[in-house]
Amino acid sequence: MKTCLECNDTIVGREDKKFCGDGCRNSYNNKINKDSTNLMRNINNKLRKNYRILSALNPEGKSKTTRTKLLGKGFDFEFFTSIYQTKTGNTYYFLYDLGYMAVENDGFILVKKDP
Repeated sequence: MKTCLECNDTIVGREDKKFCGDGCRNSYNNKINKDSTNLMRNINNKLRKNYRILSALNPEGKSKTTRTKLLGKGFDFEFFTSIYQTKTGNTYYFLYDLGYMAVENDGFILVKKDP
């Protein structure tokens, strides 16, 4: 008789089954992946928050804002998805299709990539 890897109940059914049901299988795998899942979830939450902030401040696809305004809304400058360097040497930081570039006097230009 085989027992469930999660709850140690007897397994009925196929010979190669490892769990008594979907609940135990999910619970077991969640325990195994907990640390990496929490890290990824936290990073994705920060990326989502940054994206929402840029989206709210840039409804037309191109606008300007300030560092103070971004920080006041909770923007975290350490989290972005890509960096784009223009031929003229300007550096844009992107969160998926929304980007920002630092300009003088703590200002930022916000842009949106065309699909």
